[in-house]
Amino acid sequence: MVSSEYERRIAARFAGFDQDGNGYIDREDFVGAAKALLAEFGTTARSDKGQALYIGAEAFWQGMAGIADRDGDQRITREEFVNGAVKRLRDNPDRFAEIARPFLHAALAVADPDGDGAATVTDTARVLVCLGVPQDVAQAAAGTLDTDGDGKVAEGEVVTAFARYFTVPE
Repeated sequence: MVSSEYERRIAARFAGFDQDGNGYIDREDFVGAAKALLAEFGTTARSDKGQALYIGAEAFWQGMAGIADRDGDQRITREEFVNGAVKRLRDNPDRFAEIARPFLHAALAVADPDGDGAATVTDTARVLVCLGVPQDVAQAAAGTLDTDGDGKVAEGEVVTAFARYFTVPE
């Protein structure tokens, strides 16, 4: 049962992870996100960036499953997600950031055409769209991720914002 405003917000974020809309989060949702990103940016799965993205997706899945998959069935239900996020991550956003970091690092590398360690705001919005964020929301969100106003989004900016979005009440 979702009772607090915070829990309602976390429950709404469940859909962002449930990429295929089947009602639970599983490894295939993370693999699907990786495939969508690689296709969007024309990166092959066998490239170094592609392999890093798949490794990051698997690490993210394993971290999420370890926190939220209470019955061990390799699927995270909405209730498990809410309880996992609320009980284990709310007071420790750094833990969530560390779980997500390998995937976010690799996703930014895929979206970083010049290899300078940061993606443009436009390319960051493309990443967000691949992850299921509506285009208009993605563009606005990508703009806010550029906290230093340099037109680029670096890993530190993304990881901090991602952790805050999923673990701290807004």
